[in-house]
Amino acid sequence: MEAQPEMTVGDLIDLLSACDRSAPVRLAMNPFFPMAHRPTRAVQADDRGRPVVYLAEGPDPDSQLGPLPPEVAVALSWQGLVQAPPRRARRTARRTDGH
Repeated sequence: MEAQPEMTVGDLIDLLSACDRSAPVRLAMNPFFPMAHRPTRAVQADDRGRPVVYLAEGPDPDSQLGPLPPEVAVALSWQGLVQAPPRRARRTARRTDGH
């Protein structure tokens, strides 16, 4: 299986350029237990001689926002589309007092 190339800052800028500039940014993490996080910082560091940019969530306790909306997990192919089971006719209770 061929390794997927890493996203670059330029790739991210291109993707974000199609988005509403006033929309808040969220990070979707962990495809097996999808959660949403609020990034607050971008830090550039050196990794074996090449620059790498890290997006980080904030230090406050509510930086992890909770479960990822299901439609986002589906759009990311982390989950399949789940449909509610078909409704069955309700059963009625039988009276046991003879009436």
